[in-house]
Amino acid sequence: MIIGVPKESKIHEYRVGLVPSSVKELTSRGHMVHVEASAGLGAGFADEDYKAVGAKVLSTAPDIWKIADLIVKVKEPLSHEYSLMRQEQVLFTYLHLAPDPQQAEALVRSGNIAIAYETITNHQGQLPLLAPMSEIAGRVSIQAAARSLECHQGGAGVLLGGVPGVSPGKVLIIGGGVVGVNAARIAVGMGAHVTVLDLSLPRLREIDSAFNGRVQTLYSNAHNLEMMLSQADVVVGAVLVPGGAAPKVIRRHMLSWLKRGTVLVDVAIDQGGCFETSRPTTHENPTYEVDGIIHYCVTNMPGAVAKTSAQALNNATLPFVLALANKGYAKALCDDEHFRNGLNVCCGHITHPLVAQDLQMPYVDPMTFLCEGVN
Repeated sequence: MIIGVPKESKIHEYRVGLVPSSVKELTSRGHMVHVEASAGLGAGFADEDYKAVGAKVLSTAPDIWKIADLIVKVKEPLSHEYSLMRQEQVLFTYLHLAPDPQQAEALVRSGNIAIAYETITNHQGQLPLLAPMSEIAGRVSIQAAARSLECHQGGAGVLLGGVPGVSPGKVLIIGGGVVGVNAARIAVGMGAHVTVLDLSLPRLREIDSAFNGRVQTLYSNAHNLEMMLSQADVVVGAVLVPGGAAPKVIRRHMLSWLKRGTVLVDVAIDQGGCFETSRPTTHENPTYEVDGIIHYCVTNMPGAVAKTSAQALNNATLPFVLALANKGYAKALCDDEHFRNGLNVCCGHITHPLVAQDLQMPYVDPMTFLCEGVN
């Protein structure tokens, strides 16, 4: 199979779809890998590194899209890439389609096969390809919050760890999943006072046990949310509906409960955001203010630490890339129902129920046509 790795075009996105070690696994199995020139530079990988493991380096993104049977990316295609997509070509990347009808319609029109990292599941019902980036985003969220709290950034001028004689900052984390736990780990390490809200009592027990009581856990209800928002210096939104749009856990009127200069970090922004006042931002211009509250809503937070992120992502994606290359997309997806959950668009149809629901587009069960003739 011919596999293409275009350079990411999202602003300040430095990750790369395949790192050289992954390319070596593919080329050693007889597959051809074409990488766009300088695609890996932001993550610390030179063109020569790719050539050394058998990849061919091509000059432009159109060269890659034109020749490849399988495109492996990190972030969703942008509008200037829509015309490059073609029928029967497989696209394997983060898509986050629920809040992005324009991209969904472009994928449907293209007739390609779009498989989203973020909706692939495993036997435990977890999201194995989202987990490594969620770990990193959770950790980066606290670093970003600490910077945004500085006075020259518009923040309240609070040092999260405090100093002797001065109380530490207070961090409220809404959601006790992978993002929330990793955010809590960094915030605790910095010496902050940390509270996690979640709807799952078993999850709160796990967090309490894991942190040996160093994190306060509270059941997520209206009273606890209002109480903790009024005290917080940082609020991390870490809620997730797999494949669907994020629920709005903080509405505009609730900003009045917060202290001026409080920082909101919306890690769910890729799925539409979990704060009503959230809108996508970039690493170049990461924050904005609403009613005296600082919002950090960067849509590719792990891209800030691209070398770590690209390697962590490849550790998770490589087995799936190998399955697609070795078997072809139809057999690979038919053989593995959890992998098949990643199929969002196929041959002009929306094939993930939650994506279809949020986009208000027709849903087609991929099994009605995907596995025909596949043994």
